[in-house]
Amino acid sequence: MMGIDFFIFYLQVEAEEQPEISEEYSVSAVPFFVFFKDGKVVDKLEGADPSSLANKVAKVIGSINPGEAAAPASLGMAAGPTVLESVQDLAKANGSSQMGNQVQTGLDDKIKKRLQQLIDSHPVMLFMKGNPEEPKCGFSRKVVDILKDEKVKFGTFDILSDNEVREGLKKFSKWPTFPQLYCKGELLGGCDIAIAMHESGELKEVFRDHGVDIIGTEQGTGGILEPTGLTENLNSRLQSLINSSPVMLFMKGKPGEPKCGFSHKVVEILKQEKVDFESFDILSDDEVRQGLKVYSNWSSYPQLYIKGELIGGSDIALEMQKSGELKRILTEKGIIKEETLEDHLKSLISSSPVMLFMKGTPDNPRCGFSSKVVNALKEEGIDFGSFDILTNDEVRQGLKVFSNWPTFPQLYYKGELIGGCDIVLELRNNGELKATLSE
Repeated sequence: MMGIDFFIFYLQVEAEEQPEISEEYSVSAVPFFVFFKDGKVVDKLEGADPSSLANKVAKVIGSINPGEAAAPASLGMAAGPTVLESVQDLAKANGSSQMGNQVQTGLDDKIKKRLQQLIDSHPVMLFMKGNPEEPKCGFSRKVVDILKDEKVKFGTFDILSDNEVREGLKKFSKWPTFPQLYCKGELLGGCDIAIAMHESGELKEVFRDHGVDIIGTEQGTGGILEPTGLTENLNSRLQSLINSSPVMLFMKGKPGEPKCGFSHKVVEILKQEKVDFESFDILSDDEVRQGLKVYSNWSSYPQLYIKGELIGGSDIALEMQKSGELKRILTEKGIIKEETLEDHLKSLISSSPVMLFMKGTPDNPRCGFSSKVVNALKEEGIDFGSFDILTNDEVRQGLKVFSNWPTFPQLYYKGELIGGCDIVLELRNNGELKATLSE
């Protein structure tokens, strides 16, 4: 509440976290104040300036006329000393926080080196949200369009993919928002600055003065390069390692002795897919470990490559395996042969020493015959795998032909058909079931 007759509402917005709002009001630096009255924008203020902020607050509530500076007395009458003090403290707090970041970045040498390496990786380098083909915010999209229009080659880094880079670069550059555009290692600014320089022709002059290559009009509307910032020797070495095997896994440890759970997961996935692969222990070579992060624009391990192309890490590999996408890619790339239905059935039958093809699951059988076989196996203390034929009609119909057995359930032991419900129950009643399934 301001005085007795005036009310003011203050809302704080993180510029980077609300790009639509920041874009709407042309926020290019923080702190940035927007003043509303009766639902309309009446004024703006960029930067931490307590006296200017207090003046603008006073004007908004109508205590002074536009163009006049508020004298201390009028400020006190309009806003009251408590509110004025709060406004000034707010501006000072923002300013001191910003200056504090400028004086002391608080970054260790390792992250500084990595950030500088990324910044210097291309003559024109854009740190953005998303990638040029799929920007994740309007500001980033605008700068990408500007660079394409300027017909310059540029590298990019998706700050959403690496929080260490995202937060570190804010301090390193003393610039709190994204995108950030660099030319020959120097920060040019964010979206608004890029737009202004582009419209005035200054951006073209900067590129020309710094010797940035301009792409001919016959080559399209801009060249997007992946960031590397690596020496020629290291770049060549990484390429050689990646292409040393059709399926290449960069992991922590070795397949027989993984040093982290994520690496272990991918090794198991490749084994389950029956894929021959080579691996490289990134713990044994820090140059490769750090270099590959930049080369691939992927900040963690393991990293799985197929025919020289990055597939991703453990989560992506696991998801692709579950969806069948991994097998499809391996087949398309000629790594594995296309699996026939017969091959698939053989694989399923052999997936467990005792394998039951049933309707439903052991915990929720969908027919009485399946339920009886499950109970018989459990009563005998026999471990078994199962497949719900209701989930896959191709398997359901194919298995009838493959086994020459027209009904379900079907019980297999070491790849051979034992029989259906009646046979299983007969074996149990004769005391032969456990012996039959343990020979």
